[in-house]
Amino acid sequence: MEYKDYYKILGVERKASQDEIKSVYRKLAMKYHPDRNPGDKKAEESFKEINEAYQVLSDPKKRARYDQLGSSYSQWQQRGAQGDFNWNDWFGGAPGSGSRVSQEDIGNMFGGGGMGGFSDFFESLFGMGGMAGGTAANQGRRAQPQQYEQPVSISLEEAYQGAVRVLQNNGRRVQVKIPAGAKTGTKVRVRGEAPGGGDLYLKVSVDKHARFERKNHNLHTETSVDVFTALLGGEAKVQTLNGNISLSIPAGTQPEQVFRLSKRGMPNLRSPENKGDLYVRVKVIIPKKLDDNQKKLLKEAAGKK
Repeated sequence: MEYKDYYKILGVERKASQDEIKSVYRKLAMKYHPDRNPGDKKAEESFKEINEAYQVLSDPKKRARYDQLGSSYSQWQQRGAQGDFNWNDWFGGAPGSGSRVSQEDIGNMFGGGGMGGFSDFFESLFGMGGMAGGTAANQGRRAQPQQYEQPVSISLEEAYQGAVRVLQNNGRRVQVKIPAGAKTGTKVRVRGEAPGGGDLYLKVSVDKHARFERKNHNLHTETSVDVFTALLGGEAKVQTLNGNISLSIPAGTQPEQVFRLSKRGMPNLRSPENKGDLYVRVKVIIPKKLDDNQKKLLKEAAGKK
């Protein structure tokens, strides 16, 4: 059995954070994705390895178990690799190790070419029924279908409106709806679509947005007005996830003043008709140059000649 160094495959340090691992994985997956490298078998194999490494290192339970194996394997090498490494101490179905990732990688499940399952190393360490060397251990009982987990990223707009992802499983196309109000960590259950008849869980990650900050069901953003609108009152355009609206700016609005727009935030996952609020922070822009008439009016307002 060949030991796979998942850290080396992704090109990250063993102490790399989850954010670092996710960032590197996305770049590599995009580079080697089969849609970008049609007919390139080498790129296809690289994509499979990258996906497999990410499935282990992005899951805290799998990563902890893999790190324990790696430590034991390194000690064996430091002793001069005498005798065979005792894989049996590690292979056996990883009882109690939690959910597993689907055998179909992201490209296969979400529109890429079918590229089969994971390596024997992965299957032996995390597989069903205590698999060793590709052969199921004779436990005297049938392996039960297990839960599989697959990460999926959506935009904030998709989290607001709801989204659909298309899975390809054994030649079938299965549409999975991600409900409005989903947030990072939300799991969407797809019954019976995992290998062996188990359930597949899509684990949602919502991408950061350039304009909005999400806090539970509320959204925070900002808009800019000129100093004259802040002084005299007026209207300001505010972008929401449901189109632009006009915000009434009362006379005497202060810089950094925050206005609350009721029901303009994120939907509640369990009751999408109930939405959070949108908080708008007002930035006041002071002009660098004034014409003579503007200067005159400001001096009069200030009581200066």
